[in-house]
Amino acid sequence: MKRSKNFLNHKGLLPLALIFGTLVAGILIGTVITYEADAARDVAEPVTDAEPLTVPPAEPVENQFSELARRVRPSVVSIYIPAERESEEESDRGPLSERQEMFRRFFGIPIPEIPGQPPRRRGPGQGSGVIVDPKGYIITNNHVVADAERIKVRFVDDEEEYDAKLIGVDPETDLAVVHVSDKEGMQAARIGNSDAANVGDWAIAIGSPFGYRETVTVGIISAQSREMREGTRSRPFKKFLQTDAAINPGNSGGPLLNVRGEVIGINSAIISRTGGYDGIGFALASNIAVETYNQIIRLGRVSRGSIGVEYSADQSPSLLRSYGAESGVFVRRVVDGGPADRAGMRAEDIITSVDGNAIQDGDVLIQVVSAISVGRTVPVEVVRDGEPVTLEVKIADRGQLYPENQVARRVEPESEETSVRFGITVQEISPERRTQLGLETEGGVLLTKVDADSFAEEVGLARGDVVVAVNRIPVDSIEDLRDIQENLRPGMDVAFKLMRSNGQTWTTLYLAEVLPE
Repeated sequence: MKRSKNFLNHKGLLPLALIFGTLVAGILIGTVITYEADAARDVAEPVTDAEPLTVPPAEPVENQFSELARRVRPSVVSIYIPAERESEEESDRGPLSERQEMFRRFFGIPIPEIPGQPPRRRGPGQGSGVIVDPKGYIITNNHVVADAERIKVRFVDDEEEYDAKLIGVDPETDLAVVHVSDKEGMQAARIGNSDAANVGDWAIAIGSPFGYRETVTVGIISAQSREMREGTRSRPFKKFLQTDAAINPGNSGGPLLNVRGEVIGINSAIISRTGGYDGIGFALASNIAVETYNQIIRLGRVSRGSIGVEYSADQSPSLLRSYGAESGVFVRRVVDGGPADRAGMRAEDIITSVDGNAIQDGDVLIQVVSAISVGRTVPVEVVRDGEPVTLEVKIADRGQLYPENQVARRVEPESEETSVRFGITVQEISPERRTQLGLETEGGVLLTKVDADSFAEEVGLARGDVVVAVNRIPVDSIEDLRDIQENLRPGMDVAFKLMRSNGQTWTTLYLAEVLPE
């Protein structure tokens, strides 16, 4: 029995021994094959029919853009605004975030303060500029240097930072002029005529986007004479060239060039959903920049003529016809105590001529009036009740006539609303409600709703407006408005006189369109 048990034990070990032997043999064979393969690589013959690669001598590939960039780069500077010194009470809040600072500096958008908290200190800023005089005078954007305690300038191929003095600014065009006095050998860029720029022309932008100095981007002129509004405020002196040359935060104040290397614009703004390049950039036209620069270096500021009137940029021909004229600028408001007011001009006058220059629209009015010397008296022709009237108006300084607009105030509706046919819902205004709204004028009905796709929406009426008159017929009640509508027929001109809240005060608007079929 003992012998049989040993036999079984030896018999159970046999399969294990076979498996172990197989594994050892596999390892030995793999080792031999690998060694032979490595040995074969060690003794491989060199390739005899392949030529070694060589790096050619550095010979620049010349083209129009590279030559232009090389020529203009010395005229473009980086502008650096050091962070303001931090006080102890400010340290708890810290500087603006990078994104907040970008919006504040590049777009001129203020960052709201938190009530009860100390103001935020400003972090370092970055922008660009272009030398326009070899004596060290540089054009940049006002929003790049606004409120800066110190301004530093860096030049191409020079790592030293130079202190710059602020000569003057013009918020209307967002331009500023700074001067560097202790740098030698500065090169001025050539100024071009922005009126010669055409849609489709090549455009080259140079600047310091996101702090990357001497960056060159290329695109085309996408559009001319673009206008941009800042909230509810119009900026009539800002005429932009639109371009798809990449413009980013930090490009502000740098030049936009044509293919001759001439400055045709000052890069100023972008439209973007991300805060970076989305293909739509704007450069202030060089002709406006030159006019602004010349006044700043001569006077230290910009002085523009004004007669003290307000008008709608998108006025309808129906409005002019309703008030007895075929062309001109419809006056919706006269500034109290301004030149036009003192000369006897009234709201609802239509300006047709200034100093012998025919006035077709608001752009022409601003161009003509702003070019007239402050203090000069000129004849202004208007149409009043269908009859021509000539007024003698003394030109004033625009900057003294137009303070900053107030923050808009929301107008809340009351109850007892009534719908009328224009596509609006209105209510009459009680004396208490009029006081609550801060509305000092008498008459009118309050718009509490404007229907979508209605005639009122097409005209431009908005919730919160007060309708004062329609086709020069006063509106003091809902019944007045209904009576007026009964006499209107498709194809007739319909002109609305409105009051609209633009802040702590109300302004008068005139809107008109042809009543549809």
